[in-house]
Amino acid sequence: MNRHAQAAVLFLLGGALLHAGTTDLYLRYVKAGLQPLLLAAGAVLIVTAGATVWYERRRTKSASASGSSEDADHPEHGEHEAHEAHEGHAHPEPNVSWLLVLPLLALILVAPPALGSYSALRTGTALQKPFGYDPLPASDPVPLSVVDYASRAAYGHGHTLHGRAVRVTGFLSLDGSGRPYLVRMALNCCAADAQPVKIALTGQLPPVLRPDAWLEVKGTYTPKLTHDPVNGGPIPYLKVTSTKPVPTPRDPYDETWNK
Repeated sequence: MNRHAQAAVLFLLGGALLHAGTTDLYLRYVKAGLQPLLLAAGAVLIVTAGATVWYERRRTKSASASGSSEDADHPEHGEHEAHEAHEGHAHPEPNVSWLLVLPLLALILVAPPALGSYSALRTGTALQKPFGYDPLPASDPVPLSVVDYASRAAYGHGHTLHGRAVRVTGFLSLDGSGRPYLVRMALNCCAADAQPVKIALTGQLPPVLRPDAWLEVKGTYTPKLTHDPVNGGPIPYLKVTSTKPVPTPRDPYDETWNK
């Protein structure tokens, strides 16, 4: 892979990063807060590609001008360069380097789906005890994230939830016994480190439960608690009063994990 080919790969990769960063595609890979860094990385790669092409052209012109002058004064020098050129063609760079283009094509052509119930069931809940809780708004029902409700119910013992109706959105996951969970994958940095936070559902559930379907669930706090069979972490229950199917959100991962 020569310098011009390297520059082409850098340019394509930078363009792919800019494309992902200016659309919702990047949300399938990293958290929303990393968008500026992603755009900056794409711009740097494109500038680097341009600088590589400029440098290579300048070097080639300089070598040609120098070679022509020296060949005129020393004919044997031209024979030496021809020999070096033959040596260079005898040992080409490995074609396996072009495999670096495959991840680039995957980034451009294939948008991976967000992690769902398959990953959630095979990973233990990542719920952790928070430092404190913000006051709940006066709205009824109270809109809460899966992480917020689960932490208030499991570690706050529901003190801030008593007497309040809540509204939580997530995707469905069913364990081997058919027990339903409302789940949201939480990111620390990117999709590679995504971990689930789960709420077990009880009460007025829909007659048909489809894994990975997104639901808006309204309900009330219940002190019932279970433990994740994967890592023993706490999974609180939510007593459901009504459910409504909703489309997959623009950002399927729960950013409140780091707030």
